[in-house]
Amino acid sequence: MEEFLIEDQTSFYSKAEHYWKEVQPTVDGMLGGYGSISSIDINGSKKFLQKFLGEGPGKTRTGCALDCGAGIGRITKRLLLPLFRTVDLVDVTQEFLDKAQSYLGEEGKRVENYFCCGLQDFQPQPERYDVIWIQWVIGHLTDDHLVEFLRRCRSGLRPDGLIVVKDNVAFEGVIPDNVDSSICRDLSVLHGLISRAGLSIICEEQQQNFPEEIYQVHTLALR
Repeated sequence: MEEFLIEDQTSFYSKAEHYWKEVQPTVDGMLGGYGSISSIDINGSKKFLQKFLGEGPGKTRTGCALDCGAGIGRITKRLLLPLFRTVDLVDVTQEFLDKAQSYLGEEGKRVENYFCCGLQDFQPQPERYDVIWIQWVIGHLTDDHLVEFLRRCRSGLRPDGLIVVKDNVAFEGVIPDNVDSSICRDLSVLHGLISRAGLSIICEEQQQNFPEEIYQVHTLALR
């Protein structure tokens, strides 16, 4: 289905890059005008993630996390830096990463890398990350690129590491957004792509208490 929606892959990516270059480097800008939901989002993510963190067999360690589509570092600041010793950020927009370095404040000293790169081209360092957090960005990848990216992420995990995808979910099918040049997939499509990447869903939850007018948001833990 997606191939009918994305006729020109190069244009799909370049339009998205242009869109984000025009967005203000603020929390409200990162959330498309819904800055007010940031705390609800972070609290839900923290509750979800903490179920997997700790010491002992099968538990995910808290050494290093990767924030994908990090923007100015909203998730790094509120979720990842409080839980992990070090964090890396990757985003396609250099201005956002520049802003992150001041936005993160003193704790930003524990950020080891700021990678300016689209996820379709990003190569995580093998076995570097305990958690790879991918939020509100998979809609900017074609199906094939998402599958390939998830495979590379799997190689980037340490033992008992975890990939977390948190994103909008369509009610049915694949819905294009021509404003920011993205697509929104339904759960069955997303599940199929995760399976193609050779990953298993070990936990899935719907984010609660978001405004009714926006898409449902689901969080999936993958290994």
